[in-house]
Amino acid sequence: MTVGVLIAVRGSRESTVAAAVGAAPGLTVARRCADLSEALAAARAGVGSVVLVSEQAHLHRGVVADFAAAGVAVVGVPSSPDGADHLRGLGIAHLLAADDDAGALLTSVGAATNKPAVAEAPPEAPDVDALERGIIIAVWGPTGAPGRTTLAVSMAYDLALAEPTVLVDVDTYGGAVAQALGLLDEAPGIAALARASLQGTLSADTVRRHALHASQGLRVLSGVTRAERWTELSTAALEPVWELLRTQAAVTVVDCGFSLERDEELQYDTHAPQRNGATLSALAAADVVVAVGSAEPLGIQRLVHSLAELDAVVPVETTPRLVVVNRVRAAVAGQRPREAVADALRRYSAVENVWTVGWDPRACDAATLAGQALGERAPRSSARKGIQAVASAARLATVPAPSRV
Repeated sequence: MTVGVLIAVRGSRESTVAAAVGAAPGLTVARRCADLSEALAAARAGVGSVVLVSEQAHLHRGVVADFAAAGVAVVGVPSSPDGADHLRGLGIAHLLAADDDAGALLTSVGAATNKPAVAEAPPEAPDVDALERGIIIAVWGPTGAPGRTTLAVSMAYDLALAEPTVLVDVDTYGGAVAQALGLLDEAPGIAALARASLQGTLSADTVRRHALHASQGLRVLSGVTRAERWTELSTAALEPVWELLRTQAAVTVVDCGFSLERDEELQYDTHAPQRNGATLSALAAADVVVAVGSAEPLGIQRLVHSLAELDAVVPVETTPRLVVVNRVRAAVAGQRPREAVADALRRYSAVENVWTVGWDPRACDAATLAGQALGERAPRSSARKGIQAVASAARLATVPAPSRV
């Protein structure tokens, strides 16, 4: 079987590479492309099974992911040792050395087509005091402002009292973590890490430069400042970020957006970026998902419907999940509100364990006004006590149960 090869190599080495492909048995030049755009268009049209690329201005991790999505394996053709490091940083695992002949080319192409086209570059070695592998807790909830940010901020604050914690805002509709903690919302934050990831320059130093210190043990990566900037937080850019953050903190808490839709392919004839890619990426990377809804009847209804959607993204069988009902009070749920919301979720969503957070508007408003976490502003608040219980349960959900002899 002949393997078609797309060539998107810049400079004098392009002709040498084309000759090597022609000389290699079982390989054929499917197209010699003028630039990456032509190569990607050919890949999406089903022309070729492998693409050879060199380092160039418009090559980044997102382009490599686009080739992989089109089913085309990627082999790097660096022009120098620094170029080879750059291509590896973009997730390209298979490279051709400067003196490789047709036989070596055939070996690299074979290796690339028999394995995933994109292999994540290992994150930079952590500092001495960094943990080997931290956990990721994704805080998600349906539309209607059920309190995702309040819960994420308060959980992160309480967890940071015991171990290093990073709080990340990937809500591309209305991220507000920075405002909730009284931080500058113009800080580059998670967008800076995403850009570095795309360019293959992501490192522990990137986290140190852009994570803002909010309180003892807590660092914050703020979100995008305007909703139209959602394209900066692509799935391809964020996947390496999650792995790096595991080496930089014991716990990473992620404030997610509400929407789980991924219907771009139904609206566009061509490949389109995902508006909800940041949320979907965080949920896929999470070790535990905290799903929060509001105690009002409409809030419970939205939570019930959304939990079914969440199952399609992160099945509860594979990722531990805590279901939390926020703002629980008798005025909207009857004389025994905690039992009422738990019964409703058990009946309509088969949720056996429900965590509840009481209604404490005075403490929450004071924390919002001061730009502080609930535990910092009102440590004795009843809402804070409920959130502390959720944080502890989420942390314990990732600890393997002891084996029984």
